[in-house]
Amino acid sequence: MHEPLSIFYALPFVGLLLSMAILPLKAPHFWEHKQGWIVVFWSLTFAIPYTIFHGFGSAAHLHVHTLLKDYVPFLILITTLYVAAGGLYLTGGEPGNPFGNVLLLAFGTLLASLVGTTGASMVMIRPVIRSISKRDNKVHTVIFFIFLVSNIGGSLTPIGDPPLFLGYLHGVDFLWPLKHCSAPMLFSTVVLLGVYFGLDSWYFKKERAVHRMELQRIPLDIRGTSNILVLLGVVATVVGTGALSKTWTGGLTIPFGEHLPIHLGFTDMLRDALLVGLLFLSLKTTPHGVREANGFTWAPILEVARLFAGIFATLIPLILILQAGKDGALGWLVEAVSTPARYFWAAGVLSSFLDNAPTYLLFFNVAGGDAQVQNLMTQGAILTAISCGAVFMGANSYIGNAPNLLVKAVAEEQGVKMPSFIGYLGWSGAVLIPLFALVTLIFF
Repeated sequence: MHEPLSIFYALPFVGLLLSMAILPLKAPHFWEHKQGWIVVFWSLTFAIPYTIFHGFGSAAHLHVHTLLKDYVPFLILITTLYVAAGGLYLTGGEPGNPFGNVLLLAFGTLLASLVGTTGASMVMIRPVIRSISKRDNKVHTVIFFIFLVSNIGGSLTPIGDPPLFLGYLHGVDFLWPLKHCSAPMLFSTVVLLGVYFGLDSWYFKKERAVHRMELQRIPLDIRGTSNILVLLGVVATVVGTGALSKTWTGGLTIPFGEHLPIHLGFTDMLRDALLVGLLFLSLKTTPHGVREANGFTWAPILEVARLFAGIFATLIPLILILQAGKDGALGWLVEAVSTPARYFWAAGVLSSFLDNAPTYLLFFNVAGGDAQVQNLMTQGAILTAISCGAVFMGANSYIGNAPNLLVKAVAEEQGVKMPSFIGYLGWSGAVLIPLFALVTLIFF
């Protein structure tokens, strides 16, 4: 057990967030060309002081553990989904029409619980961008896409979002989120789609008055259909190896001196190997020209890989502080959580800026964890609040959930001028915070 850390160790994470918020606005050229070095700087700002005061062995153990157990599996999964979705070319519908856009967002929201928020985001973002390509006002569509497809849509199954998958691995029934999270999810979805439709209709009227736009229906076209099987293979791999890990507990143990050894489960290694195999299968079987038609490049995934390397590295002390529970520097927060409403907001606010999977696990354990999982499922309210908070409020910032940054990067590459980190917080504050207050009053 690590000794409690000072809250000052969280400053590099705050510094990285401020860099992401300020530099793209104030020094865009510097940010674009020195992003990797900025990530390294903030990562070392934590690593060096921790090494000095806690020893090289402890620092190395934390970073290797985070690399092997968290970052590498995360990167393999999102890269496989990105590659598979990039080889699936979808067209059809009513381009630019508010009603057609609502249908696309609604379909993507439902798809998120079937193939995960990352999978649905990568499958749907390019068709959505093509749909609005003739429109003057595009940003609001991508923002609502992040709200719905990249976050809230993933709240109905353990496949949808990593926090729910963690709950499944800790004994929560597979269909439990569908039974208990569907009401707040459907309410939030209907409200957001209604707000989007009103806003998009207002923009659409203004644009037509100026440009006299004539938008014609595009025939349905699906190319690269082999990637549908690849995406289904990803889902089957994640769910199958997760279920297998309950009975097949063997693995490779890496000794680490006086520190606890790092255990790599055989099921985890099998999952990552299968995902890499599916990635190469997608590259091999996608017909020539499909990725080019999709505007596929490696730049968005490389940017996400760089930024999340820094996020994972600087998150280490915050995770340790939270794991210390009531004895840690944030013990006051853990002690203050006692009602479903407080669980919803505590899990949600932390998930807005931290990794939502360990945040879910923290409050799951505060509520009783594995020992009380049956009671948590039966009583429902607290576990529903934790689940919805962790999944829904990942939409509050770009770093709340991995697909958010990925969608932003793809949209910018396709010519959509997305808001800055702070600009996005303005959108989420104006739209999502009032919505989540309503969700609290009605459901928690």
